[in-house]
Amino acid sequence: MTDPRDGNLVTPHWQLDDSSATRRSLRDVPAATWPVLKTIRHAAPGAALAVAVMQVVSGLAAAFGLFATTGVLTDLLAGGPTTDRVVAALPNLLLVAGAFGLRGAMDVGVALAHARVTPSVRRLAEERLYAASLGADLAAFDDARFYDRMHRARDRGLFFLERAADNLVELVGSLIGIAAAAGSLAVLHPVLLPVLLLAVLPDGWAVQRAARLAYASVGRTVVLDRRVQMVSDLATEREPAAEIRAYQAEPFVLDEYRLAADPLRDEDVRLATAQARVRGVGRALAGLGLAVTYVVLGLLVRYEWVPLAVAGTAVIAIRVATTALNRLVLAANQLVEQGLYIADYQEFLASAAQPPQPTTIDLDPGRVSLHDVTFRYPDSTRLALDGVTLTVEPGETVALVGENGSGKTTLAKLIAGLYAPTSGRVLWGEHDIASADRSSVASQVMMVLQDPVRWPHTARVNVRVGRHDRPDPDGVAVKQAASQAGADEVVDGLPAGWETLLSKQFRGGVELSGGQWQRLAVARGLFRDAPLLIWDEPTAPLDAKAEFAVYESLRALAADRTVVLITHRLASVRHADRILLLHEGKLVEQGTHAELLALGGRYADLYELQARMYADA
Repeated sequence: MTDPRDGNLVTPHWQLDDSSATRRSLRDVPAATWPVLKTIRHAAPGAALAVAVMQVVSGLAAAFGLFATTGVLTDLLAGGPTTDRVVAALPNLLLVAGAFGLRGAMDVGVALAHARVTPSVRRLAEERLYAASLGADLAAFDDARFYDRMHRARDRGLFFLERAADNLVELVGSLIGIAAAAGSLAVLHPVLLPVLLLAVLPDGWAVQRAARLAYASVGRTVVLDRRVQMVSDLATEREPAAEIRAYQAEPFVLDEYRLAADPLRDEDVRLATAQARVRGVGRALAGLGLAVTYVVLGLLVRYEWVPLAVAGTAVIAIRVATTALNRLVLAANQLVEQGLYIADYQEFLASAAQPPQPTTIDLDPGRVSLHDVTFRYPDSTRLALDGVTLTVEPGETVALVGENGSGKTTLAKLIAGLYAPTSGRVLWGEHDIASADRSSVASQVMMVLQDPVRWPHTARVNVRVGRHDRPDPDGVAVKQAASQAGADEVVDGLPAGWETLLSKQFRGGVELSGGQWQRLAVARGLFRDAPLLIWDEPTAPLDAKAEFAVYESLRALAADRTVVLITHRLASVRHADRILLLHEGKLVEQGTHAELLALGGRYADLYELQARMYADA
């Protein structure tokens, strides 16, 4: 990007690491493009086979048509009356018409079969990507390298995998076309084959060189393109619209756009100019090569090394081969470029792949115990948790408190099995959950987060997704969970009740307030009905009345469950069986509310500070 102060190219602070693709070499291309063939084989094997067979038949028909053309020209150029020559050429004319008619039919068949291949490839590739992303460990999403690989795979790998399927079909068809033309000429006269190369190679060089210039430009502009997309989202999406206008930030957003778009435009101009020069040189050389070709053909005819009819066929074959070679070189170069991005896609699938899971077992949280547990996030030098040892008894309600960044949410996710400890062990009863399969662990956990997912679906689905496979044909359990969470009032106010679509991005959809979304999230957690409850600031966006109702429900549900409650509102934890205070990743205090107040430590200081805020109010 150009710095507006001096016009120099600078590395912006928001640049992501895109160097892996540009470091690859051409020897990686076969390995990178092989997944395209495998994907096609799995996505649409019948259509792919039909494409291959019909392309071969089309090439054979083209070669036969060229041979028949020689017969036509021979008959037409023979001596005698014109009518007699036309009559003599008629059988070969019919053969030519039949051959090229068959080729046309095969080309239509290829197009129809290929129409099934590309969408099928896209569908299968997308499913594999989403399955890999959904199956990755939660900790992977805290790794910038994993996140970058995922976005390269999604934003470019998927697109280029789909395009590569098109180019493979084009490549095979072009190879067959060139082989048909070259084979025909080699049979007619061996000297004609090098003449063909002389005519077609300059155009092939120009197409290849222009494609490489385009790929080099992509490497220089990929970050600028991403920045423009980010600014586009700011300018056109609903969520930032209010704040942009409130802060009168419209000029700032436009300046950010210009900062990325101006050098992007300049690079596009440079690329188009360079490609025009290369294509001009290629066309000049091709014209020269074609002129030399025709001179050579003229000399061959002049000295009777080839018949005039064969020379005429050679002219047609050269035209056919030139077109096919241009298509071949273009498709091959695009495959070279696409192979680099497809390798990114494959790399992400490999990095997200889960190791073989242990056999599913019946797992009950029971007593939860942590033994000298430490945890460090990827690429971080700081321990998020440091030597934490604790035990949570069955049916106990434990509150985790502390300042921001103290490790509360991290500890809760370790207890829930969403993170694996860097060192130490997390036990449910006698089972180390690190050695249990993920489904056994996850099925026993109910988690309500401070910023829940706003599912763009109906109100009913927003609750049912808590345990989507739970039988509830009459919707009784859904309504009960909503009532306990205070979400029934939200649903009663919706235009279509439980069937209201909760997204303004779709026609007829509605948008909820933050507090209303939170009530649905609590209902979703209650519908899950698991023995271990993790509540991470579940009532932060709620008003006082709704918060009171949720905590009353929590106390009712806690009778037969183990509860881990995370909150900054210390007044909400007074009824917890035990309060654990974390500071800089360490468990520094624990006890009941009364015990910790009597201790006069950090908890007492924080509680006094919050109480003073309410008293001052």
